[in-house]
Amino acid sequence: MHKNPRMENRTKRWREQRWLLDSVIKTVGPEWDQGRLGGKGGKGGGAGLASFRRAGARMKVFDDIGPEFGKEGERRENIARGFEEQGRLVSAYENYFIAALLYASAQWPYFDINDECLEWERRMITCYDKFIEYAPHPVKRVDIPFKDTALSAFLHLPATPADGETFPCVLHIGGMDGSKENMVSLHGDSALSRGMAVLALDGPGQGESRNRGVTISSDNFAEAAETAVNWLNNRPEIDGDRIVIRGSSFGTYYGTVAAAGLKDKIKGYCGTGVCQEPGCDTIFNTASPTFKVRFMFMAGYEDEEAFDEFRQEFDLRKCAKDISAPYMIVAGESDQLSPIHHTYELFDLIEAPKRLVVYQGANHSMKFAASADLGESVDSLVYDWLRDRVDGKPVSSERIWVDSRGQMNSTPY
Repeated sequence: MHKNPRMENRTKRWREQRWLLDSVIKTVGPEWDQGRLGGKGGKGGGAGLASFRRAGARMKVFDDIGPEFGKEGERRENIARGFEEQGRLVSAYENYFIAALLYASAQWPYFDINDECLEWERRMITCYDKFIEYAPHPVKRVDIPFKDTALSAFLHLPATPADGETFPCVLHIGGMDGSKENMVSLHGDSALSRGMAVLALDGPGQGESRNRGVTISSDNFAEAAETAVNWLNNRPEIDGDRIVIRGSSFGTYYGTVAAAGLKDKIKGYCGTGVCQEPGCDTIFNTASPTFKVRFMFMAGYEDEEAFDEFRQEFDLRKCAKDISAPYMIVAGESDQLSPIHHTYELFDLIEAPKRLVVYQGANHSMKFAASADLGESVDSLVYDWLRDRVDGKPVSSERIWVDSRGQMNSTPY
């Protein structure tokens, strides 16, 4: 893995704690602070998870992460090509999909645009396009014009539409570590199986869009989301009156900004795993040093002092009262990236119908707690609620506490 001296010195903690991070990875692997293998690899089913774990087992220091994901991606790509040559197209698209997931993850640890990162991106695009060619449901690679370039996205449909048929749609906004390739599952996707299309978006600062020069700011996801929704309204397969937004991790910040800007143009917003602390001090200054150095790249900053001033602009309290569509957040009580009391304070400001679900003792990913093991799965909770919103079902404001027995305790807001 090529080391860029400029990137290596981007932040004080990154420079000083690299040795510690390498020591931890040597001991526990690449999931030193949160799940990186199951969450991404699981999108490719059991085979995808196995590939991610195989790559993870070979990672002994931080600089192994990109190359080892890339090597496993090459292995899967070669398997896929062999199946394709034999005419075994289901097996081919499954392996092309997993290869694309691996190449997408291989790009994450570079934190700048270099030849290695661009090579993984090229292979990711090639493999995902092969998946699209043989996919079991309709998928289109799309570029949505934005400023002087375009946002990269995939439009997934649950089925080939009949004449005049339209689908409700989920605009999926990922987090700091995600990309559009890992927003829809290879098998049994939660949105598609409920009859909803998905626009998987690389927004400002994310995935291919960042490599095109689109950086993130505190508020430009509002414009990006409005651009995406307007684009959806012009698609013949999409019911523009039945659009919802799904956000995850830092997507709970981006998505909230988007929901505030879109107002009644959407039927609801749901986010999971909160990043809603004003100024983002916890995630950038006390959590893993990777978060800050990554986000500085996403925002186009090299100077840490200037970035520390810039991050103070990230404050959802400024737009909370602009939210009018139903709003739901699913969070862990012990979120290590954004203390939960900031989300409680945000909910006090929101006047729209609102639902806050908190899993007792759970972390950012709603893991490592009995409440998460025994309670309702996050996917069913999220996507049933989103389906209800596009179907126009009544919604009431409530807070739900999922206790250590998995029981859901509801009180009105």
